[in-house]
Amino acid sequence: MGSKAVEVMPYDESWRQDFEEICCELKTALGKLALRIEHVGSTSVKGLSAKPVIDIDVVIKDYTVFDEVITALENRGYYYEGDLGIPEREAFGYVGREHLMKHHLYVCPENSRELKRHLLFRDHLRSHPEDAAEYSRIKEEGAALYPEDMDSYIKHKSPFIEKIYKEIGI
Repeated sequence: MGSKAVEVMPYDESWRQDFEEICCELKTALGKLALRIEHVGSTSVKGLSAKPVIDIDVVIKDYTVFDEVITALENRGYYYEGDLGIPEREAFGYVGREHLMKHHLYVCPENSRELKRHLLFRDHLRSHPEDAAEYSRIKEEGAALYPEDMDSYIKHKSPFIEKIYKEIGI
């Protein structure tokens, strides 16, 4: 049984600006190494309830630039954590970024399957408000049922996510 606290809150307009602040620092650090910096996850969908953590995918051409990316991010207080069991999605933790909203940072090559999943899921929820509303309800319900159990919260919302993946063909 997991023990990590689960906090889900209603959508907050400030999340968009929080992403922009993080994005600006990442662009400065990475320059042309980053093809794009994508705001993904629930905080990127207007009106969607979410954990107050910004999810970010930095898109790179391929792994030929990855060592340079690691160095550039390390110079800004990030550290490489590996793929955490998800191929082609490299995770980074950080220290010394207290002036920024809490965030999860991933680096993905542009042809990454996980990047595609993130973007298609986000874009589906942005263009289907009825699904975003249902996902909000499920997330809020899961947080109420499992306020101290992140693993159970994730299991609770997984059937909805899988249903959407099936609808969008991933």
